[in-house]
Amino acid sequence: MFDLAPFQNLRLRGGFTLAEVRLTAQSLLDPLDRAASAETIIRGNRFHILLRADLDERELSVSLYHEVLEAATVAADYPPESVLEFNEGAFERAAQAAHASSGIASPESLNQMLAEFGF
Repeated sequence: MFDLAPFQNLRLRGGFTLAEVRLTAQSLLDPLDRAASAETIIRGNRFHILLRADLDERELSVSLYHEVLEAATVAADYPPESVLEFNEGAFERAAQAAHASSGIASPESLNQMLAEFGF
């Protein structure tokens, strides 16, 4: 089982805080009304992430990498050049690569990924 406790109120590079990560049984939709694995609410520099409860450990991990990188990019006053041109596909590829190189998401690996992108 993917333990979400280490991600609660987690300080992230770039001055952000991962305020909460929760599982939900509800359907999630992206802004284009397509099915989504996760949803993030950004309040200032705090991220609140919902992950679909029916995802396996790998899918949860990739979704967490994806949501954190995308939220940091959107919330940053001046995002690093490395992510300026990212679209949804680029965030997904970056999340897949982070999972492949660092394994299951952890507080350390999320911050390592942000550092690698210049946050």
